[in-house]
Amino acid sequence: MTRLTGRALRLTVYTGEDDIWHHKPLYTEIVHRAHAAGLAGASVFRGIEGFGASSRIHTSRLLSLSEDLPVAVVVVDTEERIRAFLPQLDELVTEGLVTLDDCEVIRYVGRTDGAGTTDVKGEKSL
Repeated sequence: MTRLTGRALRLTVYTGEDDIWHHKPLYTEIVHRAHAAGLAGASVFRGIEGFGASSRIHTSRLLSLSEDLPVAVVVVDTEERIRAFLPQLDELVTEGLVTLDDCEVIRYVGRTDGAGTTDVKGEKSL
């Protein structure tokens, strides 16, 4: 199980819902690569409205429905592990925004199912 407390980095990739990598959503590829790299975790957040470098507003409001809503992929891990992951993003992210922020992890605990704990890769330990 990955242990993470104290100082960490938060990596955030801002992109569009319709951005694709080899016929699948870009955010899915980022999450799968973060998982394969053994990072502590990744979450995808879908925005309801926003704009970026193109200055085009994307919104979920009914009157101006957009299919390409903003998406943020957030990954938190140690600075060393996040920085080692950045070259993969260079390959994947051709448009959008990538940011790094210092953060402090207060609590990072996986779910338990009564028969042991489940780590970030879904593997059980007793």
